[in-house]
Amino acid sequence: MARLVRVARSSSLFGFGNRFYSTSAEASHASSPSPFLHGGGASRVAPKDRNVQWVFLGCPGVGKGTYASRLSTLLGVPHIATGDLVREELASSGPLSQKLSEIVNQGKLVSDEIIVDLLSKRLEAGEARGESGFILDGFPRTMRQAEILGDVTDIDLVVNLKLPEEVLVDKCLGRRTCSQCGKGFNVAHINLKGENGRPGISMDPLLPPHQCMSKLVTRADDTEEVVKARLRIYNETSQPLEEYYRTKGKLMEFDLPGGIPESWPRLLEALRLDDYEEKQSVAA
Repeated sequence: MARLVRVARSSSLFGFGNRFYSTSAEASHASSPSPFLHGGGASRVAPKDRNVQWVFLGCPGVGKGTYASRLSTLLGVPHIATGDLVREELASSGPLSQKLSEIVNQGKLVSDEIIVDLLSKRLEAGEARGESGFILDGFPRTMRQAEILGDVTDIDLVVNLKLPEEVLVDKCLGRRTCSQCGKGFNVAHINLKGENGRPGISMDPLLPPHQCMSKLVTRADDTEEVVKARLRIYNETSQPLEEYYRTKGKLMEFDLPGGIPESWPRLLEALRLDDYEEKQSVAA
């Protein structure tokens, strides 16, 4: 734990003053929230620079990595996914590999100590490369982690992505990875009808190109039993974490209306980045 504090306090990833996002009283003039937002206290303002310090929350399979990665590319800041850090360690011959394999295959959450150690190493590597700002994906997951993070940096915004549980299960079970190129795909075709005032959700599969089709593999932990166990554990630990950031006025809850084509422009609108994307496209 002390290692993360020591590394983070000296890292160029922390301590930037201007942000894309503000939760101050001066931002109260922001426009009305989107119908896809609820329960949040953060106010959206126009971006000023690219040194954002954001966290993406959400159940396993909700799409944190997809949207965090897209925003990372748009804003020019690193996307740090603790899930990727765990998988990289699993693929290595390091001392944690076997222990992590047992934890992941049982659908359990990796301990704070292990996650903090992996994140510390990632921050050190980023500092050496001169990285500026970050989007964290999968950290913090517990109150303890949030408190550690709060001791070393001021998070600007916490985006909490939401989908119904039945959609999350189908998405997780549909995940596939090409064993050759390493790219991720999803074979699930989701069409959830709306009921009780809840809108329907439709998501087309993200199919691989022909050359990857015969090389698709499923993650060992993507079984229905393990997926439901992960969702149950996540929901038990996420409520106090969400409340922690809600009381600080930093939580933005966003109900995904569908797949990427429907959700991406709505998310940019909620983050006040729709005009920014257009300007970047013109500049390119």
